[in-house]
Amino acid sequence: MLTLTGAMPEGITPENLMNNIMDTFSDKIHKQNSGSFSVEEKSVGAQFNKLFGRQKPIHNILGGGKSADVLLWRNKKISASVLGAATAVWVLFEWLDYNFLPLVCFGLTICIIGQFIWAHLLGGSPPRLVLSDELLERIATTVGGEVNRALGFLQSVGSRGDIKQLAIVCGSLITAAIIGTWCNFWTVIYIGFVAAHILPVVYEKYDDQIDNAVYNVLGKLQNNYSKLDASVLSRIPKATGKKYA
Repeated sequence: MLTLTGAMPEGITPENLMNNIMDTFSDKIHKQNSGSFSVEEKSVGAQFNKLFGRQKPIHNILGGGKSADVLLWRNKKISASVLGAATAVWVLFEWLDYNFLPLVCFGLTICIIGQFIWAHLLGGSPPRLVLSDELLERIATTVGGEVNRALGFLQSVGSRGDIKQLAIVCGSLITAAIIGTWCNFWTVIYIGFVAAHILPVVYEKYDDQIDNAVYNVLGKLQNNYSKLDASVLSRIPKATGKKYA
């Protein structure tokens, strides 16, 4: 089952995911063309009509924890506060032309002065802000694992000789590069953050309509790809390794 916690489960590759989507859609079209459904076939078809074969609620797919509650607006005050904070940061960097390093330095300066006033002028004991070693190790392990998984996938794409997968990955990277020329890094991050707070809750509310629309689009893409494969891609020989004595 596909999760949206930042990484794909072990054993699932983007190629397998795309093949599962196409296979599911092909089975659905084949059953529709057959003209009749049994009661069991209808129940099974209803399960697999969900996007990516989804059978669990979207809340469980997002992890089922506090992060899922925030993304799905279970607590509107917290979700609005998080989105508002992200918007404030984006406004500081984009509209007010603040730079990251001066902003961090000014923030640290204010914190140090506040600590000094609290300790020496007010005679209190200022709070100690420390990140635990366990938290830092967890962050490093998670980030390092995701980077290694991405590098391994890219290496696999370049060495397997699969023209279809190579075209999909290169097209995705070129699309991302084009989007990057329209706006800078912070804007791209902010757009992704806003999308993460809008798309899941919209999909949870209108999942049936969105699933049907996506399958209709995939059907058209499948037909176009079949024509392209029959006329062009099927004639391209796949790369094979040379054998040496």
